Amino acid sequence: MAVPCQVDPLILLERLLCYVENLSTINCSEVNIQDLFYMKLALKEAASAGEAQEIPVGAVVVYRGEVIGRGHNRREQLQSPVAHAEILALQEAASRLRSWRLCDCTLYVTLEPCIMCVGAVLQARIPRLVFGCLDPKGGAVESLYRLCDDSRLNHSVAVTSGVLADDCGQILSRFFARMREKKSTTTADSQLNPHSS
Repeated sequence: MAVPCQVDPLILLERLLCYVENLSTINCSEVNIQDLFYMKLALKEAASAGEAQEIPVGAVVVYRGEVIGRGHNRREQLQSPVAHAEILALQEAASRLRSWRLCDCTLYVTLEPCIMCVGAVLQARIPRLVFGCLDPKGGAVESLYRLCDDSRLNHSVAVTSGVLADDCGQILSRFFARMREKKSTTTADSQLNPHSS
């Protein structure tokens, strides 16, 4: 008679995720398995942005194990300078909780947040931020500024960076490569037929 195997669901999930495509370079014992799971959800949001011709950045807000806010860049669609993934996810989370204070939440985002988005994280009293890849031209967490642990501010945020950084960086690289290719094709077409416009 076979004895039922008692396996911790998180250990099983960890083992499964270690075999998932693009995770082979990660030492799963060193990474919080929940962070991987929620960053994958943020990557799905980023993919939605890319499909809509928006810069592919995605974010999710998690409250006690439940996703209560999702967002991806929609600046072009909404013609709004503040329609960043993080802002939209925070707005949805605040609406769901009926509070601007998101004290028990974690924000997952594929790209290091900018000054505006870190400001929103601080104002929302988010205690923890997890992001994928660095943004050397606009990042306000580690790259250009360190606002999450600035002692002059009235709130600080625990930060985990580099979660699925390669995947998060690749989705951006592929998007910008397609944009450059599209632009060069359009430029070449207009040079061949200058009267087509």
